[in-house]
Amino acid sequence: MTHTNPDPEPERTTGLEPGGGVPPGETPPGESSMPGAGPLETHNPTTGWAKGPLALILVLVVLVAAFFLVYAITLAL
Repeated sequence: MTHTNPDPEPERTTGLEPGGGVPPGETPPGESSMPGAGPLETHNPTTGWAKGPLALILVLVVLVAAFFLVYAITLAL
């Protein structure tokens, strides 16, 4: 892979003073992007909840709801 230098060349960039500064009223040069930044990812797992943990949470919610329902019925009797 070849990468280009993201820094501008001062002698070819318009609007720069000899020391590399920008005169008042002039917009400084924008940053260039780096297309090859970061490692190449070959394995991207799916995002979201897996079926096992989601089923376990649902069973736990049903058990807690059933407990409070039975508790409310026993208090009413």
